[in-house]
Amino acid sequence: MAYATIVVETEEHVTTIRLNRPDAMNALSPELLKELAEAVEDASKNDSVRCIILTGSEKAFAAGADIKEMSEKSFVDVLTEDLFTQESEAILKCRKPIIAAVAGYALGGGCELAMMCDFIIAADTAKFGQPEINLGIVAGIGGTQRLTRLVGKSKSMDMHLTGRFMDAEEAEKSGLVSRVVPAKKLMDEANAAAHKIAEKSTLTTMVVKETVNRSYETTLREGILFERRMFHALFASEDQTEGMTAFLEKREPQFRGK
Repeated sequence: MAYATIVVETEEHVTTIRLNRPDAMNALSPELLKELAEAVEDASKNDSVRCIILTGSEKAFAAGADIKEMSEKSFVDVLTEDLFTQESEAILKCRKPIIAAVAGYALGGGCELAMMCDFIIAADTAKFGQPEINLGIVAGIGGTQRLTRLVGKSKSMDMHLTGRFMDAEEAEKSGLVSRVVPAKKLMDEANAAAHKIAEKSTLTTMVVKETVNRSYETTLREGILFERRMFHALFASEDQTEGMTAFLEKREPQFRGK
C-alpha cells in the first residue's frame, strides 16, 4: 500500500515504518497518524510479521504534533474529535513487539509516540522532551503518565514544567531508553534486535509484552499472579515443548507459533 507520510518495508518477518514528513521534521499530522495506525494494524494482522520497528530521520524521529493543524481547533473541536485517541489506541493494541529507533528530536507527541513502543533504542544524537507548556497546553498522548512511570516524578516534573530536553545519555541513565548507540549504527542495532525477537516464539513474545505491560496496570501481587498464570499457560503450547527439547538437545529451536 502506498502512503503519503510514511514509508513501510517488510523483510524477513520485520516491518519497518519510517515517518516521512522531512519538511515538517515528521510532525504528527492527522494524515500521518492515520497512516501510521493503518500500517501498524496491517503489520499486526500479517502472520509473517513478528516484530515492528518505528523510526524517523537522522534529524528527527518526530518533532511533535502538527501545531499548525491544532492551532485553529477549539475545545469543542478536540473533544468532539477525541483528538489522538483512535490513532494511539491502534498502536497500543498491537500485540507484536514494537521497537522505536530514535535519532534526533523526539519532542512532545514524538516523545509520547516513542514511549508507546515497547522499548526505545536511541542514537547518541537523540533528544527527548515534553515542551507542550511552551504552547500553553499539557501533553495529550500519555506524556505526563508514561514519562513519570519511566523516569520518576522529579525528572518528569522538570521536563514538563520547564520544557527542557533530555539527551540520549541522560535518557539511558533515567530508564527512558534501553540503550544508546552511534547514530550511524542505529538501524543496524534496531534491525538486529528485531530479528532476534523474530526468532522467538510469537506466542511467547505476545505473552511477554502483555505481562510486562500489566505491571503498570495493577498491584504487584496481582501482577505476579497474572505472570504465573501466563507462565503456566505456555506449557500448553507446542513452542514450549520445542524450546525445552531443543535446549536439552543442544540445538536451535524451530518455533511455529503454536
